[in-house]
Amino acid sequence: MELWYGGKIYTMEKEGDWVEAVITARGNIEAVGNTQDLYARYKEEINEEHDLKGAVMYPGFTDSHLHIIGHGERLMRLDLSFMKSAEQVLQALRQHAEQLNPGEWIIGDGWNENQWEDKRVIHREELDRISEDHPMMLTRVCRHALLANTKAMDLAGVTAETNDPQGGVVVKDEDQTPSGYFLDQAQDLIKQAMPEVTPEYLNKAAELAVRDMHAFGLVGGHSEDLNYYGGFKKTLDAFNEVIDGNHIKFRAHLLVHHGVIEDMVNEGLGFKKGNEFVELGAMKIFADGALGGRTAWLMNDYADDRGNRGVAIHSEKELEKLVVKARKNKMPVAVHAIGDAAAEAVINVIEAHPLKSGERDRLIHAQILNPSLIDRLQELNIILDIQPTFVASDFPWVIERLGHVRLKTSYSWKTLLEAGIVCAGGSDAPIEEINPLLGIRAAVDRRASYNNESYQTEERLSIFEAISLYTKGSAYAIGKEGSQGLISRGYKADFTILDRDLFQLKPHELAEATVSMTVVDGEIMYQRF
Repeated sequence: MELWYGGKIYTMEKEGDWVEAVITARGNIEAVGNTQDLYARYKEEINEEHDLKGAVMYPGFTDSHLHIIGHGERLMRLDLSFMKSAEQVLQALRQHAEQLNPGEWIIGDGWNENQWEDKRVIHREELDRISEDHPMMLTRVCRHALLANTKAMDLAGVTAETNDPQGGVVVKDEDQTPSGYFLDQAQDLIKQAMPEVTPEYLNKAAELAVRDMHAFGLVGGHSEDLNYYGGFKKTLDAFNEVIDGNHIKFRAHLLVHHGVIEDMVNEGLGFKKGNEFVELGAMKIFADGALGGRTAWLMNDYADDRGNRGVAIHSEKELEKLVVKARKNKMPVAVHAIGDAAAEAVINVIEAHPLKSGERDRLIHAQILNPSLIDRLQELNIILDIQPTFVASDFPWVIERLGHVRLKTSYSWKTLLEAGIVCAGGSDAPIEEINPLLGIRAAVDRRASYNNESYQTEERLSIFEAISLYTKGSAYAIGKEGSQGLISRGYKADFTILDRDLFQLKPHELAEATVSMTVVDGEIMYQRF
């Protein structure tokens, strides 16, 4: 048995509830309470003591929505996310090209024209001037758009005659020549031309990501990766090889994209199959795109692009077929739906085909929900995966997209919680930063990173509510509220230990806390010193 003591330990059972010590054994919590009492009761069985030395323990933080392999790739690739102009991006590409072998792909992640003073999208011809030998694929921060140069388009067979695929747009110039800008499903035209990833590449990306997540206090994550890296089995094998339950422990709950459901079945697997650290989750479906590229599916026109209501990735009939497919495989669905039209389409289908197993469907992002949709969500066994950091990164430019009237029913986390709808907190990394403290701060402070102003302050969460998103909320999303998300007897010994008490900090100070230790299954996976 192990004794953890010497700091404040928040159970998260209820607001303000804390204990002095915890006893763990074989990866589970055996007892919580007063240090002296627990020591007296278990002194003959305690074989290891962990003095927190004034640090503060919380239930282990879990990111309810991210892309683990994608986060690892971001750590491996050219990072464009902090660049403040198109010119800065182009200069970084020039320098990067000089380091590569002839013909090698230039891959960049995270560009975001909304944070540039000149909010323009880089054109293919500008990329061609940097290099005509290196194919380029530059993913936008939202991952719903990419840029490609002519070399990449040639390899992909994209020409002026290439039509828009269902759920995607090949953006073209006035003369119908592709501009190099590909939206949503059209991205696959370029991606299919890229070299196939190796198992070694996947293992490296997965390990980099998990170790980085440990360093930010995360004990687990709900991820969607299985459709993009050479197939279901190849990607799942990478997770199982890296998260071996011995050297690396991390609770990876993997959503299964609808495109690889047959592969899952052929492997004899299904919902919640796997092991203690790597298990399969709901069927993942995309209903729409993203607000940044104006592809989120809205009920009404974009305020800054009249006539455009975004992109429906699937027809409503096809969406229904996918949900029915999930039900036949006894699976819940986890549907990406940013716009209100997308949310309505998903709700319509779930109402028509309710899940009868007692598990929970998931609506991912749910950024724009009018009162009618919220009323309908209250009647469903559904959880919302929200990303609080979207408030920090989307404002103020999102006001231009939606207009002030529609904004009143957008990013409304407090309204959702008060309606009794359970929410889980995620980062959507690599789209946003992986650090859960940034999400907690954004939920409490609602301050934009661009201009440091606060927006929709009536939707601010309490610190307890914000931490709950990443503890109890994430556990509830996968039906594990009885074993994860609290520090209580019988729960998993998963802890996030910080150098300070979040409940004693001002909202703007929340992300200044530092991770002292990350514990998974009773074992220290990260320690600062």
